[in-house]
This record gives sequence, structure tokens and C-alpha cells, in this order.
Amino acid sequence: MRNIRTLLILLITVITFNLSSAAGIRRLKGYHAESIYRQMDLKNTIDYSVFKKAVEGFNRIIPRKKDIIVIIDYTKKSMEERFFVIDLEQQKIIAKSHVSHGINSGEELATSFSNEIGSNKSSIGFFLTENTYNGEFGYSLRLRGLEKGINDNAKVRSIVLHGAEYASRKYADFYGRIGRSQGCPAIPDSISSTVIDLVKDGAVMYVHGKDSKYSKLSIF
Repeated sequence: MRNIRTLLILLITVITFNLSSAAGIRRLKGYHAESIYRQMDLKNTIDYSVFKKAVEGFNRIIPRKKDIIVIIDYTKKSMEERFFVIDLEQQKIIAKSHVSHGINSGEELATSFSNEIGSNKSSIGFFLTENTYNGEFGYSLRLRGLEKGINDNAKVRSIVLHGAEYASRKYADFYGRIGRSQGCPAIPDSISSTVIDLVKDGAVMYVHGKDSKYSKLSIF
């Protein structure tokens, strides 16, 4: 009886393994924030606490399909580069730029965030990139908010990554700050298509902002 039970367990294990392989399920790699931060020498680029939060959250997001993470740091002023695309496997920044925040989130600095429809504010937290489309702002990338009550209305609010003339350095130099959106993270037109193609279909995005409510509500 014991031998039969052992054989059944082995058979189930083999079947499960084969089904997983057939479905294309891959083993996800975890990353160590401190070692990558040190190897990439990011101390003058991204605050370590922001990077650590981003990578630790990344490691927990199972549906991801890429070893790429997008980090937006809204504690930086809009005149600063605060949008970073990082290849964690290769340990390198593959894109960086200015990025807009919502018109009701603040002037030069984003200080107020929301998940509410019609708020015209940015949302913070973890997102997963989805498919692309051509819309009002041209080539755009849909974002799925992963945190209930924090950013899970992103799709309903049409919060997407897109290009905009008002997100350029030229605009900032003329007006004294980057232009603002209705809540979308808009990046310069000159790089938007290239960046969107790099991060579409399953990359993690972490949007960081100073918000006391976030740490209480976030599951990450």
C-alpha cells in the first residue's frame, strides 16, 4: 500500500511538472536591492530607500514577464530627472528622463495623490505594464494598478504612459517646470515610443511619493 502511494505521488509530480513546462511557466528570479544599488553606483541618482522598496515589491509580483523595472520618484522636483528604466538582470539604467505628474498633485513638486476618478492627481504604488494603443496622445501604454484603494482605478481613469511635448526639458526651461497631466506619467515625445516598447507587456512600475497613507494601505 505504501509503495502504491509513493508511486502515485511521483506520478502526480511528473504530470504537474510537464503541465507547467507545457504552459510555458518560467521560474522568476529574485533580486537583492543592496548589491545591485552598490554595483550600479546609484547613490547620486536614486535614493536607496526608494530603490529598495521598488526591488522588494518587484520580487513579489508574480505576473511580471520582464526583468525590467520602471521607477518614478515624485519626491524629486519636476525639473529633475525622476523617471528611470532599469534592467535588473544586466544591472544598468536603460532609459531616464523627466516625467509629469497630475495637475492637482502639485506645482513643481507632487505632494498629493489619489485613486479617485476625476481627481486629476497622480497615483502611487506598484503597477504592471500591459498592451499599447494609439489614442489622444499617440502611442500609449496601459497600466494596471496592483494595489486596492491606492491605484486600482488606473484603467478606469485612463492612467497610461504616453509622450507629451510638455514633458520635455525645452518646455521646462521655458516655463520653469515640467507641464502637468490629468494624472498620467507623461515623458518626452522624443523618447516615448522607444521607452514604451522597452517596458510594455509585463514590466513592473513603481511610483514613489511622499504619502503617509500609503504605508498603511499598501500590501507591499
